[in-house]
Amino acid sequence: MLVMAQDQITPAPKEFRYRGMADETQEKQQPQSNPDEIALELMKFIAVTTGYGKGTPTAGFSGKGPRSSDEYADSLIDLFERCRAVVRKEPAKA
Repeated sequence: MLVMAQDQITPAPKEFRYRGMADETQEKQQPQSNPDEIALELMKFIAVTTGYGKGTPTAGFSGKGPRSSDEYADSLIDLFERCRAVVRKEPAKA
């Protein structure tokens, strides 16, 4: 930044110079996540986006009604265990 004073252009004092945006000057430190937390986030994403464990909605008469809350909870626990296994799995060596 330049300042005009008495027909002369002089550099602005240091306190007025551009120091960058907050994101540019400070690195955002994200806490390291626990593998179980990552598996839980993965499970929630899969369950919400796919409707995992809810069963298929059917119109008309069907032999079996919607899943009970216990069956739904069991399917979510199974999904969490699968996600945990994937997250903890060592990456393949290339």
